[in-house]
Amino acid sequence: MTDNNSNFPKASFELEETASERKVLFEKINDFSEQFLESLPNRKAFQYNTHPFANADSFFEIDNNKATMDNILEFFEERVLNTGLNPTSGGHLGYIPGGGIYSSALADYLAAVTNRYAGEFYASPGAVRMEDALIDWAGKLMGYDQGFGGNLTSGGSIANLIALHTAKHHKGIQGAEILRSVVYCTAQSHHSVYKALKIVGLEDIIVRKIQLDTHFRICVDSLKGQIHADRREGLRPFLLIGNAGSTDVGAVDPLVDLAKVARKYKLWFHVDGAYGGFFMLIERGKEKLKGIEQADSVILDPHKGMFLPYGSGIVLIKDIKQLAAAHTYTANYMRDAHIDGQYSPSNLSPELSKHFRGLRMWLPLKLYGEQAFSDYLNEKLQLATYLSHQILELGYQVVCDPDLSIVAFRLELDEYDSDELNKKVLDYIQKDGRIFISSTVLDNKLTHGLQYFLLEHIKNISICF
Repeated sequence: MTDNNSNFPKASFELEETASERKVLFEKINDFSEQFLESLPNRKAFQYNTHPFANADSFFEIDNNKATMDNILEFFEERVLNTGLNPTSGGHLGYIPGGGIYSSALADYLAAVTNRYAGEFYASPGAVRMEDALIDWAGKLMGYDQGFGGNLTSGGSIANLIALHTAKHHKGIQGAEILRSVVYCTAQSHHSVYKALKIVGLEDIIVRKIQLDTHFRICVDSLKGQIHADRREGLRPFLLIGNAGSTDVGAVDPLVDLAKVARKYKLWFHVDGAYGGFFMLIERGKEKLKGIEQADSVILDPHKGMFLPYGSGIVLIKDIKQLAAAHTYTANYMRDAHIDGQYSPSNLSPELSKHFRGLRMWLPLKLYGEQAFSDYLNEKLQLATYLSHQILELGYQVVCDPDLSIVAFRLELDEYDSDELNKKVLDYIQKDGRIFISSTVLDNKLTHGLQYFLLEHIKNISICF
């Protein structure tokens, strides 16, 4: 090295804004955010786009041209906010999103500005301890006692992936064992489960979809019969997947009975509580989800039950040693990171580089406490019960009594093809846009699903068919 650096290109300092420049940028973003939040009562829940914006799409492209913040925000308003779904709307009643609470957004800002690395304990002990505290809180909420562990993920899909990889590793499902091992689930299991099986190398495993009862819960007798049949054929029962709130109808499987079956046949018992798990914060939820504490693994989505912005998931493993054994890896350049007796998030998940996700959940909980979230969740159950009664009075059929906050319903009239009729109803609602509901197929019938999981509930909207 020499003192002569005249041959080095001069760096631009545009990326290092001054305090006054930062203030201008922040105020523009903040003003835009406030205008958006204040406009929510008048914004549609769904923008039904009938034509492409081909001429405007060139602004998406990245090149050497510069744009002002005003230009960028104007484009963001037109091409992002005014297209497709608006999950922050009080009329968004499909797909079980959270509303994205403001305090969580502020926490994300703080996490990004300070840019702490939460993947390794030695790099940011405080950030890891914060995330560990959230794992500890969530695990105890589910009924775990001690020795458990987990990871904050980007959502339920990655949480399922981590849980199923841990199960596969712990049970030694590899090579020829894959072809004779059996997974038990139902048609109500989330598609991310099948995707996770594929990614972790279990694409060729035997998957048994067990019969459902009239409330779309797994039939335990059918499960037992299938396990007996598989054992007689020399197969290896491996994994049992239960729902703590299915995506289609919010069904909660009989978790206590499933736990008994899992113990008897030495199955790994996984519970998908992405949607319903946080109802453990209220008494009615604890009754519905009894038995979840006996699961070997549980997943949760705080961007559902805790109303956080998208990108918030949790995986819990009853024995943290099993989680660590399935995910720990090391490299020479990481030798400084090892600390005896301390797990780092990078050794409990596939991620090394990761966003400091914990702050977006920790800050709102510290600001408002558990009870505020419990109150909102309790309200959602009450609204769902009220809604199901109102739908019946309108002449619709409620497919099954809601276990949690999802109401599945459809319209049937003798003189009409029912599926075609329900499609017309759905299309009308979506084109109107003031509310958004999703649809599914249950028992080969098109069915509407309406869920309450937002901080605001719909007001002053009357749609007649």
